[in-house]
Amino acid sequence: MKRSTIDLWVGIFVAIGIAAVTFLALKVANLTPQSSDSTYTLYADFDNIGGLKVKAPVKSSGVVVGRVSAVTLDTKRYVAHVALTLDNRYRFSRDTSAEILTAGLLGEQYVGLTQGGDDVNLKAGDTLAITSSALVLEQLIGKFMTSFGEKGGDSHAASAAK
Repeated sequence: MKRSTIDLWVGIFVAIGIAAVTFLALKVANLTPQSSDSTYTLYADFDNIGGLKVKAPVKSSGVVVGRVSAVTLDTKRYVAHVALTLDNRYRFSRDTSAEILTAGLLGEQYVGLTQGGDDVNLKAGDTLAITSSALVLEQLIGKFMTSFGEKGGDSHAASAAK
């Protein structure tokens, strides 16, 4: 084959590769526009959101029902104020609880909603009353090491007293 034909094919494959990477990047970033008519917003306050980010999924029973649309700090109570944009198809009761969970051991964080038993549903703009903050791995390790150190110190002191 001539050099110019090979260069043409290489250029075509490079262009296809760039298009594929761009497509995958847009899919991963979830940059699909949603109309505001098909969604409504709820709010939740958390003491600690860990690594929760805007556009993180909101799931109920493992199904994505919405996205985190904003994260701000309430400067009066010093808690994280999280805006959840949910699909209109999914309605939740007033006693629905929200917690920040992690997909896998070190995966992305998302908001998990657990449906309550109340007959009255939340309306757009309502705030979820029952929330559970994120578990921060560093705090868990610190607590484990502290309790391990206390137990180790107590058993050593008991054996020295014998």
